[in-house]
Amino acid sequence: MRHSLVIVGAGPRGTGLIERIAANAPELYTGQGLDIHLVDPYPPGAGRIWRAAQSPLLWMNSHAEDVTMFTDETVDMAGPVREGPTLHEWAGIDGRTFADRQLQGAYLRWVHERAVAGLPPSVAVHHHPRRALRIGGPREGRQQVWLEGRPRPLLADLVVLTLGHLDAELDDEQKALASYAREHGLTHLPPDFTADSDLSALRPGEPVLVRGFGLAFVDLMVLLTEGRGGRYEGDTYVPSGREPVLYVGSRRGVPYHAKIGYDWSGERPPLPRFLGPAEIEGLIARPGGFDFRRDVWPLVEKELGFAHYHRLFTAHPERTVMAWTDFEEKFAAADDAGERAALVASAVPDPRDRFDPAALDRPLDGVRYATHDDLQEGLRRYVEEDLNRRHDPDHSADLAVFLGLLSVYGQVVRLGDIGSWWHGFFSYLASGPPGPRLRQLLALSRAGVLRFVGADMSVRAEDGVFRASSPTVPAFFVEARALVEARLPEPTVRRARDPLLRALHEDGAAETPDGLLRVDRADGRILDRAGRPHPRRFALGPHTDGRSSGAFTRPRTGGPAFRQNDATARAALVFLRDLACRAVA
Repeated sequence: MRHSLVIVGAGPRGTGLIERIAANAPELYTGQGLDIHLVDPYPPGAGRIWRAAQSPLLWMNSHAEDVTMFTDETVDMAGPVREGPTLHEWAGIDGRTFADRQLQGAYLRWVHERAVAGLPPSVAVHHHPRRALRIGGPREGRQQVWLEGRPRPLLADLVVLTLGHLDAELDDEQKALASYAREHGLTHLPPDFTADSDLSALRPGEPVLVRGFGLAFVDLMVLLTEGRGGRYEGDTYVPSGREPVLYVGSRRGVPYHAKIGYDWSGERPPLPRFLGPAEIEGLIARPGGFDFRRDVWPLVEKELGFAHYHRLFTAHPERTVMAWTDFEEKFAAADDAGERAALVASAVPDPRDRFDPAALDRPLDGVRYATHDDLQEGLRRYVEEDLNRRHDPDHSADLAVFLGLLSVYGQVVRLGDIGSWWHGFFSYLASGPPGPRLRQLLALSRAGVLRFVGADMSVRAEDGVFRASSPTVPAFFVEARALVEARLPEPTVRRARDPLLRALHEDGAAETPDGLLRVDRADGRILDRAGRPHPRRFALGPHTDGRSSGAFTRPRTGGPAFRQNDATARAALVFLRDLACRAVA
């Protein structure tokens, strides 16, 4: 009998899993045959997010040389390394290019085809362009995967969910705003993948409130300006006349930090140093559990500070007044943040050379402007200074912090669900937009097409309109008939529109306090509410408490998603091998 594996989700995470199955199968699978069923309404490889059917104006936010779907020796995994080209090597483009998403989708389709071609001859792959609705079946028996529009289920010995980013039902706040919009003839666009949003209701020349300053906002900005016929002439934006006026704010009130625009040279900081496997194991082993802010963040802050000062002292010693060996010894011995701050103040004279995560995270805290126009000038100056710094190798300690963030992310992913704050902080510092996008933002600001609102932006639905304000400009508010929530939906199990996830929850799958699907840290098996791993169901991706920074990664940075893919692939293959052996016996 041929055995069957169903993978729900054929985007980059599902593709990465198939690549790991192909790499590990020669060692682990001796069955007579295996059918892999890919279930996804979108094309394999690219999936929904990277599909060809989207605007060519939308870019990746990583350099092409920093994008790979292939493992290397830095990935901590049991399976074999199977190297392959980065995006820029495959496409034959400059490594510093910010490729459009259609090109990335083509790369992912090629990776998928290569992974399938690498499977043993006895393994067949079948794509079902449908949605999976629910999973049934006993814990110890074959699973039934019901598909939309299909009267009979797929039978599966194992099921792996690699669902990627999901749509969600509105939370209470968004429901109230949507209801208010319907009652008053307003436009309300809830959190969504921007390329899928219908922006036609946002009218030329009219004010639009935008809440969110991350990558979803950048996509919105592009589609409402260049996407409507505007163009850039140098640093000047030439409007088409079809643009709305965007009033944008967020919790921080500033855009994400731009991608760093220079390469690393010289000695790398020896990471991990203060937050490595031993510290993670210690946190996991605590009988009473751990608290992120109390127990994890101090280690994160020390690790990032170490990366920063290692680079500052070794690459820019003229800006320090202490020998690195002396500083390193004292820094390592200082467990208290206040003690480290005093050490830094004595060794690093210029405050601009010091690592201050609180100031980085909330640059507008306590800042007040007298007028809305003053805020526009102040934030343009802030963005320009940030752009200059992120492209100046004299500030290469910032790049060291980026490397520290990657190291930390690879460690804390082992802790499971640690809340949303850390993921937001990581994205804000390490996963911001290309520098050219922020230069476009500045041009739009000068042209009056984009207006900054400030930090801690609040939106009230009153007097028949949406009204936005911020403590950054205490006397200012703006009214609009349109509100856009420029962020992705939260990937919670209970509010997911995906019927499969909701059915899993109703069937007893466990969730974290933040609504993520609980999985076994070792191999991704789905846990029930008693903490038992399901022997035949696995899950990988942002809807789980094992979520990593992405399905693809920078070369030679450990690739947490690759490590997880390998562990799940090996567990699946061992299970199927043992199943085949029992059948023969």
